[in-house]
Amino acid sequence: MELRQLIYFKEVAKLEHVTEAANAMHVAQSAVSRQIFNLESELGVDLFIREGRNVHLTPIGKLFLKHVENALNVLEEAKREVREYLDPEQGTVQIGFPSSMANYTLPTTISAFREEHPLVKFKFRQGSYHYLIDAVVSGKVDMALIGPVPRNNPKLKGEILFLENIVVLLPVDHPLAERTEIQLNQLRNEGFVLFPPGFGLREIIENACLQQGFTPNVSFEGKDIDGIKGLVSAGLGITLIPEMALSDSIPRGTVKIPIIEPEVTRTVGIIIPSERQLLPTEKIFYEFLKGFFKKLDDYY
Repeated sequence: MELRQLIYFKEVAKLEHVTEAANAMHVAQSAVSRQIFNLESELGVDLFIREGRNVHLTPIGKLFLKHVENALNVLEEAKREVREYLDPEQGTVQIGFPSSMANYTLPTTISAFREEHPLVKFKFRQGSYHYLIDAVVSGKVDMALIGPVPRNNPKLKGEILFLENIVVLLPVDHPLAERTEIQLNQLRNEGFVLFPPGFGLREIIENACLQQGFTPNVSFEGKDIDGIKGLVSAGLGITLIPEMALSDSIPRGTVKIPIIEPEVTRTVGIIIPSERQLLPTEKIFYEFLKGFFKKLDDYY
């Protein structure tokens, strides 16, 4: 079994087309077909079902693909580790983040870090709360900014960076828009615009409402923080949103109001895998994050 056979197999499985896979890898279609045939012959099973020009993984092909992906990830990680030990200041950090941190928290952090380490590169992956946890555990990303910071997961190490207030965002013509503060219970009859289930912020809001004796009536859902703000701006509902997501500007036609009784907050932090050591570049960035937010906390 050769490395290039595994690489060809993975690409064909992804594109479900031998010719397209060959074009993507800039090799001859006949070479890809031959290596896939040799791989299947060595294993003694069919990895693909042929349907004209298209191919689809067999059940055993799907199982084999998982192992191939894991093996190729290990090899790529080994290459990265060698490169970064040679020069940690030119390595790459793969970081995941939720939509709610895309506008301010992540850009601010990366910008500050790059002032001190200008040659370090980043690869970003955005996703929901549970997706980010799985991505760190599986090695799809090196670490993830996340809120709230998960507890009691033996495969993760979490570091709380700061505590963030959740505020209400209302259309400017809403009956409660003139208030200086709002009790959460006053929103029990409102139509909420929220992230879908599976997002950390959705869970925080639902739990806070349940503690006040009601379940939020969800009128609209959106996976993007700007989309949610836009729906509120259009008068289609209200939302609870991290205050930092409004730090640059409040959408036109809306107002933000603090919540009291109870205060609604979330922990924001960084998670890393507990079962492997950080690579040198990753460790530099991880330690920077902890120091960066401690300085901000001391300043304010």
